[in-house]
Amino acid sequence: MHAGSVGNAVFKVDRFVVPAVAREEFLERARAIRDFLDTQEGCLKNVVLEQAGEADSSNVITIVEWRDAEAFAKARAAAAARYAATGFKPEELIARLGIKAEIANYGLVA
Repeated sequence: MHAGSVGNAVFKVDRFVVPAVAREEFLERARAIRDFLDTQEGCLKNVVLEQAGEADSSNVITIVEWRDAEAFAKARAAAAARYAATGFKPEELIARLGIKAEIANYGLVA
């Protein structure tokens, strides 16, 4: 456990297989989401990682560590409100760009 982590931490770990033609649009959106989440209370760590995939795709993983479930829930509500206000629908972006996504939340193992 790194400094700042607590036993109740929540990790949001999402994995995306992104077609090469969609890479720039997707990464632009991923960076914007990362920057927004960084402003939320309880966000301890927030990274967007990329690995070259096959010739026509790349693998992107986003990892956000939240102080606890309460901070995660508040940030999730804030993100939903922001998406509603701007008309952004993540599931539509993923479908339109042909991205394969695995969305998951994890807790620390004692």
